Amino acid sequence: MAADPSRPDDGASGAPAEGGDEYTIDELAARAGMTVRNVRAYAGRGLIEPPRLEGRTGYYHRGHLQRLRLVREFLDRGYTLAAVEKAVLSSPVAATGPALDLLQLLDEPGRDVEPEVMTRDALAALAHVPREDALIDALVDFGLVEWIEGDDESVRVLYPAIVRNGAAAVSLGLPAAEVIALFPAIRDHLRAVADEFVGRAVSTIIRPFIDRGLPAADAPAVLSTVEQLLPVASQVTYAMFRHELSAAIEQEIGAQLDEIGSQLRGSRTTPPAR
Repeated sequence: MAADPSRPDDGASGAPAEGGDEYTIDELAARAGMTVRNVRAYAGRGLIEPPRLEGRTGYYHRGHLQRLRLVREFLDRGYTLAAVEKAVLSSPVAATGPALDLLQLLDEPGRDVEPEVMTRDALAALAHVPREDALIDALVDFGLVEWIEGDDESVRVLYPAIVRNGAAAVSLGLPAAEVIALFPAIRDHLRAVADEFVGRAVSTIIRPFIDRGLPAADAPAVLSTVEQLLPVASQVTYAMFRHELSAAIEQEIGAQLDEIGSQLRGSRTTPPAR
């Protein structure tokens, strides 16, 4: 995820972006996902450089767009505008790329492989069950699958890994409705774990990096640390889940054996009917 060193750092000067792409303020705002009013406000605060002027029209380049995206990312993550100003204005502009890489890296685990288009029959075949559109409706409700407009036979599987593993559980004998019903509980509990992990990573690694002004020299080490932490967090979560799953199975089996034992003892003490 590190920035490509071979790519010109178009955010560091007033030069046009790669390929000479330039935008009017309306185009810049649309690409940055902001209003023109916000762009003007951030420009007034010095968060982006002045545009190149032709007459009364200003033209912005990719460096302006990258800086605005960085500002928006920070604001979306709850930083105050004052904190964003301090981080952005006190750092070399070259830190913009690494900072965006870092923020995008935090989002990476949530990305599955590319969505797959699959017929409804093929989706049912994964689980070795007859096609039942009500189950697909449930997957749609949970955001795992979406209907394709104008196609009555196919769906778009948004999270193939989740859907395929769920189908594998169904093929092993668990009722499809029960597997689908597990999804909200798994999602909610794992989201709590993910939030806790990200919060701690941000407070101990990322926020100090931002508070130091996003020094470009520190960016590779910070990126590398976060990148290595992500799979570690996944493996720890997986290992703990397996441990808790084994404990739950043992507890349930023990409860079933106790119940069977109670029934057997009861049958021995019950006098025979006359």
